[in-house]
Amino acid sequence: MKSGVSREAKGVRKAMRKNILVWLFAPCSLLLALCFPSEAQQPKKVPRIGYLSSGSTNPDFREAFWQGLRDLGYVEGKNIVIEYRSAEGKFDRLPELTAELIGLKVDVLLATNSTAARGARKVNTTIPIVVANAGDPIGTGLVVSLARPGGNVTGLTNYSPELLGKRLELLREVVPKVSRFCFLNVADSAISSVILKDAEVAAQALGVKLQSIEVRNSNPDFEGAFRVMVKERIGAVITSPSPLIFFHRKRVSDLLEQNRIPAVHPYSQFADNGGLMSYGPNIPDLYRRAATYVDKILKGRKPADLPVEQPMKFELIINLKAAKQIGLTIPDSVLFRADKVIK
Repeated sequence: MKSGVSREAKGVRKAMRKNILVWLFAPCSLLLALCFPSEAQQPKKVPRIGYLSSGSTNPDFREAFWQGLRDLGYVEGKNIVIEYRSAEGKFDRLPELTAELIGLKVDVLLATNSTAARGARKVNTTIPIVVANAGDPIGTGLVVSLARPGGNVTGLTNYSPELLGKRLELLREVVPKVSRFCFLNVADSAISSVILKDAEVAAQALGVKLQSIEVRNSNPDFEGAFRVMVKERIGAVITSPSPLIFFHRKRVSDLLEQNRIPAVHPYSQFADNGGLMSYGPNIPDLYRRAATYVDKILKGRKPADLPVEQPMKFELIINLKAAKQIGLTIPDSVLFRADKVIK
């Protein structure tokens, strides 16, 4: 009898201990159940891109970049955010603007050109930089080589020495009687000496006399440059693919028209802004392709391992309004090759 009662008492005590343990740990289990799902549902960090422009932010280029991002599944404000900063032609502000973007904790910097990238590099050697429209990235020291950039910069280049020769050929075809050509360059840009050398090689190959007339980033006196052109009896002009000249393209086109000097430019935006003729890469296409670099970097790729790509699309634009203003007739052989004719 005693042993039976004892066993029953032990069973009761054991059951009571189990209940006490359940009561003690139940709240903890509930808290854990509430906490873990909550953490699992925390929203992921939205990538932040810094968009750094040396001039004003060109809406066509910006839209092309956004189109490239949308094609890759990005939606503004949902899974990506872009912060814009523009130097508006004041290139010495680029390091300051870069510092602002770094303060916003951007994951990648999109530099519109070599000038913007070089400005960014002065204060940043760690955050990846994608250049959408670089000049000569090797000559300007941005990358070690196109195949293996080797640092925190990669992207796309608009530059090829052969393009200068093709522009010179086009200009000579349009004005076959002109003997004195001018290369409008920027004296204190990182790429000026490289471009000038390539232009001189192209002129020599074509048997053309080419004179370099320069302006400076620090004080771009375009009016003074054109006074020199008139004095030297320059008959036609090739403009450098410099960010400074691109930023002042309307001013340059107006001066060319006033002095009745035919010219060929590197980008279609010149012809759209009153320039006579342009031949070069399709810049919006470069910006669309730049989005793929940003995507790869956000997914873990390193800029040093992403080769710099060259242009794939080129276009010849003729502005017949500009030709009429300076009394020039464009040969049919050139018009037939044009991708776009502005009438």
